[in-house]
Amino acid sequence: MFIYQHIPCFAKSTVHGTVKEKPGFNAGEDAAALRKAIEGIGTTEKTLIDILTQRSNAQRQLICKAYQDATGRTLCDDLEGDTHGHFEDILVALVTPPAKFDCQEFIRAIKGAGTNESILIELFASRSNHQIKAIVVYFPETGRTLLILAEGKRVESTNVDVAKAKEDAKILYEAGEKKWGTDESKFIDILCHRSVPQLRQTLVEYKSLSGKTLQESIEREMSGRLEEILVAIVKCVKSVPAYLAERLYKSMKGAGTTESTLTRIIVSRSELDLQEIKAEYKKLFGTSLYSDIEVRSIK
Repeated sequence: MFIYQHIPCFAKSTVHGTVKEKPGFNAGEDAAALRKAIEGIGTTEKTLIDILTQRSNAQRQLICKAYQDATGRTLCDDLEGDTHGHFEDILVALVTPPAKFDCQEFIRAIKGAGTNESILIELFASRSNHQIKAIVVYFPETGRTLLILAEGKRVESTNVDVAKAKEDAKILYEAGEKKWGTDESKFIDILCHRSVPQLRQTLVEYKSLSGKTLQESIEREMSGRLEEILVAIVKCVKSVPAYLAERLYKSMKGAGTTESTLTRIIVSRSELDLQEIKAEYKKLFGTSLYSDIEVRSIK
């Protein structure tokens, strides 16, 4: 690719990177030059290359701000509109903050029919703890919630602090029902970190405070995958066996059976709480789990 030749890949320097801050940098002048290159008759690719490959990312972010202040448009949007193919991809990557770019690559790796594991390996093996934490800032709330759960840092104490449960219930109420626009971060923090017994008391205090269950409030205030995750946490706080019984029922409901869900739950819980799941299934749906699986297997 022609543009790669202009990124100083082999420059000798006492620092390890090859792109350095440009001395005498002026964001306004660069933004004006880029605007002229883009808005003129035919995009002047040389100007785009000369500026964007010879400035540090921090300087490029200042250029982006100056460009938007001057035009009312983002430089990224204009580059996407006026350039194409790999040239466009490289320019857009250059004007994207590093952590945001990594996040976009992560999402690209897991999006679609199959996961591109080589991208995930590259990203998480090569980034420092600081860089990984910075990537998470750009994650959608759904991704952030899953990462917090994956850290396995939920408190495991069996002690219940009623005063703390009242305080958390108040925080959740003020972050959701009582607020114009939901502060999702408060829900994520409390639901992902408090112990299960503590959360059970919080559910009680929340119902007492708001007149609604926390699940009802989440379903009312949120949507999409984040709603699905937080509702699942609340259901599991109340009863993991009941939650998994519902998952099993839904996996067999309708035209086809989701075999992977059946297999995952039956196998993974067979030595833990499958008897309780069977009992909850019977209680919730009025039929035995065994008979439903048998009927589905015949179809």
